[in-house]
Amino acid sequence: MSFKNMSLTMKVLIGMLLGIAVGLIINLTGMNAEGGFVNTYIVNGVFYVAGKMFINALKMLVVPLVFFSLICGVCGIGSLKTLGRVGSKSFALYMLTSAIAIAVAISIAVASGIGQGMSLASTATFTGADAPPLADVFISIIPTNPVKAMADGDMLPLIFYSILAGISILMGGKKAARLVEGAEVANEVMMKMVTIVMAVAPYAVFALIAKAMAELGLELLGQLAGYVLVLVGALLLHMFVTLMIVLKVFSGLSPVTFIKKIRNAQVFTFSAASSNATIPVTLRTVNERMGVNNSIASFTVPFGATINMDGTAIMQGVATVFIANIYGVDLGLGGYLTVILMSVLASICTAGVPGVGLIMLSMVFAQVGLPIEGIGLILGVDRLMDMIRTAINVSGDAVVSAVVAKSEGKFDLVAYNDPEAGVSEDTEQLHIDADAERELAEAVNNTHNKV
Repeated sequence: MSFKNMSLTMKVLIGMLLGIAVGLIINLTGMNAEGGFVNTYIVNGVFYVAGKMFINALKMLVVPLVFFSLICGVCGIGSLKTLGRVGSKSFALYMLTSAIAIAVAISIAVASGIGQGMSLASTATFTGADAPPLADVFISIIPTNPVKAMADGDMLPLIFYSILAGISILMGGKKAARLVEGAEVANEVMMKMVTIVMAVAPYAVFALIAKAMAELGLELLGQLAGYVLVLVGALLLHMFVTLMIVLKVFSGLSPVTFIKKIRNAQVFTFSAASSNATIPVTLRTVNERMGVNNSIASFTVPFGATINMDGTAIMQGVATVFIANIYGVDLGLGGYLTVILMSVLASICTAGVPGVGLIMLSMVFAQVGLPIEGIGLILGVDRLMDMIRTAINVSGDAVVSAVVAKSEGKFDLVAYNDPEAGVSEDTEQLHIDADAERELAEAVNNTHNKV
């Protein structure tokens, strides 16, 4: 099979593997020396620019896609009572999985004793951030200027405004029918834009992974091997055990099928290290590959990208134990309970963007009395860990979406069990349909003639 005829998922996997190989070669051969040609023009030039442009293109789609899909979703649900039920279920499940995630992570880290007897030196520094007051978090949910919230990409205010707009359209009845139709057309157009951006994904993923691997020193990985192994182990345990148990118990769906279907979204999220940036990919995967009705997916996916931080919570638990052991601080049961509570609350207060886990970690450290500068010890490997934990975050979003949709009768079980469901979109070649062009031209001409 030629590269052109491969599925998008396979192309991206090839790009990721090639990126890992090229990045490691650059790192191990010393070609990435600061100030050198490869470092300046390849790693921080071509790779950086290509990867950043792709991430910006994904972020460009997020706000309009969330806005129109939420309006369509609210109107599709058609009942405020049902909407409240969907929101309550989603929030409860997201908080439950986050709490379980960090509790398990702390247990594993304490049992392994990572950091005990170690003496790591680091020249890296990290400036902590103050946690925003909880009252301000709730107040900021309602935007004073929805246009500014859209421009800034503030997800909670955007979600609130979009839901309110959808409810208002519902209340408009027949008079608002054209608005609903317009929102559905706009949502379809946004999905076509997703297809266009995805066409360059394999090359962008190669650039993103190659840059990350080129900058990650294997010597540093060796020094922090205990921390990395425990963190990765806890993340994989949450993905393949905790989340799959939640999926099976609350929905009865096959975990094996789920893992096969979520792979595409995981690869993109791993490369981008941003839940928000990959909302378009996650939304399409959950909707078309898994059979979750858009009325549910359009709410649970953006909501989860904003408040669901399972992977980040696990990192906080492991990092807290690791740093506490290095500095010889005994947190005790009360300290660990504080870490669990702070991590769950911090996940609501922070956005799904790269590196936000470190900001959340500084809040947790400040609360339990650990030195903020301890974060500098794990900065070197945080980029790689961020990529892994963000993929876990997205998996949690998809699990909750499937569970809520199944409980509401908004789930296509046939599509979920069909390995080919949504694959036509995955293998779609980028082209302009001549018939579609002609139909649109005729419609525009008819409109002009009427005027």
